[in-house]
Amino acid sequence: MTAVKETRPRGARRWAIDLRPLRVPVYRRIWVGNSVAMLGFQFTAVAVPVEMFALTRDSFWVGLLGVAAFLPLLVFGLWGGAVADARDRRAVLLVSQAVLWASMVGLLAQAVFRVGSPVLLLVLVALQSVGFAVSGAARTASIPRLVPAELVPAASTLNFTTHTAASVLGPLLAGLIFAAWEVGVALPIAYGVDTVFFTAAVWATLRMPALPPEPDPDGDGSPRRAGLASVVDGLRYLATTPVLLLSFAIDLIAMVLAMPRALFPEIAEERFGGGAAVGWLFSAIAIGSMLGGLTSGWIGRLHRQGVALVCAVVGWGLAIAAAGLARQLWLVVGLLAVAGAADLVSAVLRQTMLLVHAPDRMRGRLQGVNTVVVAGGPRLGDLRAGTMAAGFGTGVAWVGGGLAAAVLAVLLVAVFPALVRYRAGVDTAARP
Repeated sequence: MTAVKETRPRGARRWAIDLRPLRVPVYRRIWVGNSVAMLGFQFTAVAVPVEMFALTRDSFWVGLLGVAAFLPLLVFGLWGGAVADARDRRAVLLVSQAVLWASMVGLLAQAVFRVGSPVLLLVLVALQSVGFAVSGAARTASIPRLVPAELVPAASTLNFTTHTAASVLGPLLAGLIFAAWEVGVALPIAYGVDTVFFTAAVWATLRMPALPPEPDPDGDGSPRRAGLASVVDGLRYLATTPVLLLSFAIDLIAMVLAMPRALFPEIAEERFGGGAAVGWLFSAIAIGSMLGGLTSGWIGRLHRQGVALVCAVVGWGLAIAAAGLARQLWLVVGLLAVAGAADLVSAVLRQTMLLVHAPDRMRGRLQGVNTVVVAGGPRLGDLRAGTMAAGFGTGVAWVGGGLAAAVLAVLLVAVFPALVRYRAGVDTAARP
């Protein structure tokens, strides 16, 4: 790894995002490649639910996209993490990216030929979820091997911030596409952009060094296996690490109960007249996350990280609930942006805790669990929101979910206070 000197002035260090990881060439290439690919993925993230709603006219079917994505995440997120600990992480990335690319080509083809099958959409989303689950675990677990340990929080923040920046620009551009063309024309354009942009991520992975498993200081030198026993070993480690376990639990509460994403196509059409409004709704949370990331210098100085994590989750739930009550598009976008800023703080703190305290031999498996929670939680949230909207209406599904998330987060840490007692620099997370 390349040594990185501290040269930032104190004023900039206090608030501005830390860019020092970009001085490490291999990390810089990965950052660029993944940022471009993520921008393309946002076109698909908007296009798939829009296509599903256009085919079915039912938010319940949009919510089923969450199920189609979550089940592969649950299985392949855990298994992929074990593979990332047992195999060269660069090779794991290349194979999983091939699966992702296949799903993108499938989405493009069904849109071009206007197949019009909701079931096929569910299948292709499931395939995409398989590739995402494995690649996410391998990519994130590689970060501590590519940058110095003191830059891991900064690298995590950069990843989240550029991800959210892409999540802002991508849906807005997708919204313009859907405003300019009818759905049948806009869908192939959106899927095509994603397919082309993903080449940047493949290029970055090809330029990575090999990352074979590090020797296990407590092992006998035999090769690691990526089977069920390895997955169980990782889960056992997590179960004996209360702070990490609680950090996953509180994130699941926030995402499952308060994620309103499945309601966006219906709300955009019925409340705001359709068109570009759907792009603004899909971008709003990411706008807040991006702004939060650009002013994230203070996060690295937090010592009561557990308390900050809980406050961020409660703030997320309350802001989501308030957004559900708003009737002006600008106000909904603003409140969702506040929720997004809170989510950025929560995500950075959880990722930092995990990468800093977990040993390298466990990082892949724990990142697999993290992938299941971080990516699977919102998809379960899609199902929850779509199902509630079908039974009780979009208002109850949106506002009620946000309030429930805030209340349950407080109750969780009241019953299990280990998380609020956690402080940075105190190795409580690593002890069984």
